[in-house]
Amino acid sequence: MQAKSYELNDFVEMKKPHACQTNRWQVTRVGMDIRIKCQGCGASVLMPRRDFDKRLKKVLPQENAAE
Repeated sequence: MQAKSYELNDFVEMKKPHACQTNRWQVTRVGMDIRIKCQGCGASVLMPRRDFDKRLKKVLPQENAAE
């Protein structure tokens, strides 16, 4: 099984929405632990990479790609 690729500052969608009902998160730290920031309320969550990979649904396409 191949891991989904994500990088710093990517936007991701998780399997379950946050309490504020937003399902869009920004990756703000990548390492052994992954920190993501809710784009609805601004809450920040730190979780082990293994848990993050289980809960990740998809990496969202970049809206404003560099030209």
